[in-house]
Amino acid sequence: MKTIDNEPFEEKQSTELAIGSFIIITLLFILYILSDQSPNVLIIAWPFALSAIIVNAIMLFHLTEKFIHLPLQRRDIAVKILILLSNIPIAFFYYLLVMKN
Repeated sequence: MKTIDNEPFEEKQSTELAIGSFIIITLLFILYILSDQSPNVLIIAWPFALSAIIVNAIMLFHLTEKFIHLPLQRRDIAVKILILLSNIPIAFFYYLLVMKN
C-alpha cells in the first residue's frame, strides 16, 4: 500500500533569500538617494545586484525542479516562486529611478 505524503513544503531559504535581497537592495537604493546620487554607492550596489540575480536564479531553478517533482506540494512551492519573483518589478523600478537621474 502506497502512503500519500501530504505534508506542507517546509523550505524557508527561498523566502529568506527574497526578503533579504529586497531589504539590502532597498537599503542601497535609499543610501544612493540620501548620498545625493553618489556614484560610489553604485560601485557597491552593482556587484551585489549581480550576485543577487545569480543566487535568486539558482533558487528559482531549485524551486522549479521541486515544483515538477512534488505534485502534492505545488501550491506551496508556487507561492514561494511568486515571492521570489516579486523582487523583479521592485528592482526594475529602482533601476528606472536611478537611470532617470
